[in-house]
Amino acid sequence: MKLMGAEILVECLKEQGVSTVFGYPGGTVLDIYDALYRDGTIEHVITSHEQGAAHAADGWARVTGKTGVVIATSGPGATNLVTGIATAYMDSVPVVAITGNVGANFLGRDSFQEIDIFGITLPITKHNYIVKDVNELAGVIREAFCIANSGRKGPVLIDILKNVQSEKADYEPQKPVLPRAKAVPPRALEDAAKAIAQAECPLVMVGGGAIASGASKEVRAFAERLDAPVVSTLMGLGAFPASHPLFMGMMGMHGTATAAKLCLESDCIVAIGTRFSDRVALNRDKFAVGKTVVQIDIDNAELDKNVSVTHAVLGDVKEALTTLIPMLPEKKRAFSETAKAYRAQELASQKPPELGHRILIEAAKLAPKDTIVVTDVGQHQMWTAQYYPVEKPRTFCTSGGLGTMGYGLGAAIGAAKATGKHVILVTGDGCFNMNLNELSTAVTQDLPITILLMNNHALGMVRQWQKLFYGRRFSQTDVRKKTDYVKFAESFGAHGMRIEKEEDVDRVLKAAFALPAPVVVDCCIGSDENVLPMIKPGQTYDTIMTEWEEK
Repeated sequence: MKLMGAEILVECLKEQGVSTVFGYPGGTVLDIYDALYRDGTIEHVITSHEQGAAHAADGWARVTGKTGVVIATSGPGATNLVTGIATAYMDSVPVVAITGNVGANFLGRDSFQEIDIFGITLPITKHNYIVKDVNELAGVIREAFCIANSGRKGPVLIDILKNVQSEKADYEPQKPVLPRAKAVPPRALEDAAKAIAQAECPLVMVGGGAIASGASKEVRAFAERLDAPVVSTLMGLGAFPASHPLFMGMMGMHGTATAAKLCLESDCIVAIGTRFSDRVALNRDKFAVGKTVVQIDIDNAELDKNVSVTHAVLGDVKEALTTLIPMLPEKKRAFSETAKAYRAQELASQKPPELGHRILIEAAKLAPKDTIVVTDVGQHQMWTAQYYPVEKPRTFCTSGGLGTMGYGLGAAIGAAKATGKHVILVTGDGCFNMNLNELSTAVTQDLPITILLMNNHALGMVRQWQKLFYGRRFSQTDVRKKTDYVKFAESFGAHGMRIEKEEDVDRVLKAAFALPAPVVVDCCIGSDENVLPMIKPGQTYDTIMTEWEEK
């Protein structure tokens, strides 16, 4: 049958199982929006800004494992997606971004709202397309979805000329092509198994790739078979239960002292779905020197890139671990008991939590079951990683690679729309002021989102660096905005509450979580509540451990 290009797009979205899209209409996508309206089976969520729509599609994808979809018009609509696309790219999140562009007769003439979004997004997408022929449209859409959610997942952009949307072509329905993981080289697994089996003090380091591949059960089985302590990157939180006795916390710049010690004392590090970013391997030249390092990753470009590895295993984490686990002997190790003792000692020696930390500790206890946690970027992000235990995969969303301030509220909207579950957004006053326009979207959609706004009247993380390393010269980080966030929330139709002292915490949190609607909790904390530990890039774990022990 013959359909308009816009109708072919809608039919292909339905083929891929898309039930919800996020976006903002404009001149060059009017045919698409008309086709969505006439079809009526795909829900469209209009946000306040295209960047919020991109982050919402990202949040949707992170909590479901499915491909998120965002639509924007040409020119500023398309460029407003760029930060959201880059965020998804850095964290390997499957998103398909659909943009309109001017018609073929106007292309290349600097026409109204014409922009080369194809060229702009080349470095921040897995693949992108500009569709100039309606006969190619269906194939492009199907291929885009396959690329986005296969291999190392990531965003794909489809730029569709305006005339293509109204022209007609033959359309035949097709079942979606399901991505298949490539077979893991057996020799690489055999060599890795021998090296791991010989280790007396193995350490498992889990990253976001374990969540992307759906390998949480396999990671747990692998660690238990080895009786090996487990540490996580920021993106890997939830891949291994935080309450498990083998879990030793987060690695890296703001990780636990136990994780740093174990990294030093282990003789074999098994890195599962992690790329050894600069926030984990702080000094790449000295990281894990003299140790056996086994790296399992689906992206060949990440193997042996940031850290020299002994055994590189190219393949899907779930597939690799499924084969690897039976190859390893079960063994009890004294190293795991040492790790547990280190962690117990670290927890026992912690100072009483400050107000910001206490709020997160109590939120974890009081939040509704199966709550999803989303963060923005900064001190509150690290506090959440440190103090809010993540038990399950796809229940924690944060911008780890790009570090996007303003990511949180859009992602929380996407997570809430995807699951219907209660969502906690932990943000700061700096981040919230970048995306607070999306509160109107959350209210319009009547979403159960509790926003814990860590209001320290500062750009906290940057201010902390200035305090520690720049002689307390607080250049433009003591913001002191005069916004009353309770009144602001109420003006948008949300509920507003405030925590000013420790005695308020339980009462306010219980009241906030009892409301299945958007709530802004203005958490008035001190500007000198810091993220500790804090390891500067370039430092090594042995030097920072010496500093900690001296203190």
